[in-house]
Amino acid sequence: MPGKMVVIFGATNILWTVFVASQAFKIETTPESRLLAQIGDSVSLTCSTTGCESPSFSWRTQIDSPLNGKLRNEGTKSILTMDPVHFENEHSYLCTAMCGSRKLEKEIQVEIYSFPKDPEIHLSGPLEAGKPITVKCLVPDVYPFDRLEMDLLKGNHLMKNQEFLDDVDRKSLEIKSLEVTFTPVIEDIGEVLVCRARLNIYEMDSVPKERETTKVMQVYISPKNTVISVNPSTRLQEGGSVTMMCSSEGLPAPEIFWSKKLDNGNLQLLSGNATLTLIAMRMEDSGIYVCEGVNLIGKDRKEVELIVQEKPFSVEISPGPQIAAQIGGSVVLTCGVMGCESPSFSWRTQIDSPLSGKVRSEGTESTLTLSPVGVENEHSYLCTVTCGRKKLEKGIQVALYSFPRDPEIELSGPLVDGNPITVSCKVPHVYPLDRLEIELLKGETVLKKKDFLEGVDKKYLEIESLEMTFIPTTEDTGNVLVCQARLQIDEMDFEPKQRQSTQTLYVNVVPKDIQLTAFPSESVKEGETVIISCTCGNVPETWIILKKKAETGDTVLKSIDGMYTIRKAQLEDAGVYECESKSKSGSQLRSLTLDVKGRENNKDYFSPELLMLYCTSSLIIPAIGMIIYFARKANMKGSYSLVDAQKSKV
Repeated sequence: MPGKMVVIFGATNILWTVFVASQAFKIETTPESRLLAQIGDSVSLTCSTTGCESPSFSWRTQIDSPLNGKLRNEGTKSILTMDPVHFENEHSYLCTAMCGSRKLEKEIQVEIYSFPKDPEIHLSGPLEAGKPITVKCLVPDVYPFDRLEMDLLKGNHLMKNQEFLDDVDRKSLEIKSLEVTFTPVIEDIGEVLVCRARLNIYEMDSVPKERETTKVMQVYISPKNTVISVNPSTRLQEGGSVTMMCSSEGLPAPEIFWSKKLDNGNLQLLSGNATLTLIAMRMEDSGIYVCEGVNLIGKDRKEVELIVQEKPFSVEISPGPQIAAQIGGSVVLTCGVMGCESPSFSWRTQIDSPLSGKVRSEGTESTLTLSPVGVENEHSYLCTVTCGRKKLEKGIQVALYSFPRDPEIELSGPLVDGNPITVSCKVPHVYPLDRLEIELLKGETVLKKKDFLEGVDKKYLEIESLEMTFIPTTEDTGNVLVCQARLQIDEMDFEPKQRQSTQTLYVNVVPKDIQLTAFPSESVKEGETVIISCTCGNVPETWIILKKKAETGDTVLKSIDGMYTIRKAQLEDAGVYECESKSKSGSQLRSLTLDVKGRENNKDYFSPELLMLYCTSSLIIPAIGMIIYFARKANMKGSYSLVDAQKSKV
């Protein structure tokens, strides 16, 4: 009995221990159930247990998508870190803890948002009174859109409110904006534009739910009511002075600019002050002066015309309003005054470049000597004469030219009938190029004409040329090539304005129509005589060279008047014979092949002709012998009888 009590008591202790242990195993999460995280931040979810010395942990999302985080287990803790937080982390995360056979699970809801910056206010342009302007209020990188609400106010007046409920399903960082167009007035100066944005996430107090930006309105007024005052008058004498004042209304206050209207309508800026004073006025200072009031919004202008009247003295400049000067030569410009006893002189160029000359003034005359004249002297020179407070200016244009030599005709080679030849007509050291014209003629016929208008900006001496390619014929012999060059400067008085060169043509002829023949034939028999003849019919002065071609080298044959005779042709005389007909203009070749046939066998010695000749000679020679024999007999006897001769023979 006591043994049974011990067993019952032990079993009871074990059951009580298991019960107590099961009651102590718990799971907790930090944060407890929900986390609101800023996109781009780093956040951690912590899962911890009590009542278990060595728990095991696992994490998953409610929809079993990737965790998109980094997991770290430390004893009774498990930490899931998301760095940086992004859209893929917006889930319900489940932490599962195992302690032996016991299992516990807890959920944390992660929600994300983005509301990092204050709104921005943008204007479509400067605020100008009376002109519509568009104001844009924008919130950058915001999420979730369906919780966003925006207000645009002018002072305390709500101009527009906007929500973005239609974007509830889109997951992205976007710039959301609100626009209002209104017309500013002067009374708006100093008013404040307010752009206010709210992210309505009421359940979380730690989030900045509202941001705003303000902009103080500065309203502008374009310049207007521009006024000019002139003292002493708009009509002035040479040497006098004038002061002009200008004012203009606007907000901000306009800047004042003075300009002079040029002959081409453009404006030449003179001053950036409200007051413009002109002293020592000259006649060329006459004209229309423009005052402009300018601010950020616009401009307004007013014009006034000044007339500067001439004083009664005169200036003359010689040799005249224009002079033509040869480059490398010397020119003297003289400035004289009438009506002033003690004038003072000054010289300048139209563009205020260096004079590059020597000035000498004496009494009522001043001279400017340019020597030697170069391209740097091609200017309009102005002589300014001051007489007391009076000034006069007279100009003279120095125009330069260079046309020192006749053109040069060059041929690319000798003139040969039928061969293209290039003729070049060169004009050396010519200026100005844009006035040059070159013409190439053959007799009275113009072959080519060229001008050089593209050389208008070239300020140096050049050799210009015209080239022409043509095919000469024998009919051109005796014709004359003419190269004419003209410098088309009619307004300049110099000589000569035209130069030319000529060249008489002599057209050479290249040998042709060569005939190379073998007489009696190009195929002969061994032992026969062959005459090889070469003739050229079109050129009187030619050299004819006959050669026999061979691999070891050509053999020049001794021909007479183009003929070469082979007596008793041998087999080694067979081969290629070449005739070269040469003249001063060129050469031409012809060739033929001579075939010499040898005796093939003894049958050739007993051909029908030879056999007939042999038979005939066999009959004739005995007959001649008999005649001689009987003639001698007749001489002995004093007579001759054929019958007796026959009898005695028998």
